Amino acid sequence: MANKRRTFTPEQKVRILKEHLIDRKPVSDICDAFGLQPVQFYQWQKQFFEQGHSAFARTDKDTSHKTISKLEQKLSQKNEVLAELMGEHVALKKKLGEI
Repeated sequence: MANKRRTFTPEQKVRILKEHLIDRKPVSDICDAFGLQPVQFYQWQKQFFEQGHSAFARTDKDTSHKTISKLEQKLSQKNEVLAELMGEHVALKKKLGEI
């Protein structure tokens, strides 16, 4: 029977890397504790350092505000259309004597 692949969340990967980088635990001990191959550990470390700058990147608040305002406008348009349709529906029911 084949072994199932284990997946680690990004939070778990950072915690594992932190044990080596901050707590100064040897890679071999960490790999034994978590059942990892050292190659996998070093791949995570490489990815962490190559993409670490994104943690410090600023998000563009103007883009967020524009997106929110567009979505609010779209929602209000849908509400207006829905209110109009509901009004027509009630008027039709009254006309047919169902209400």
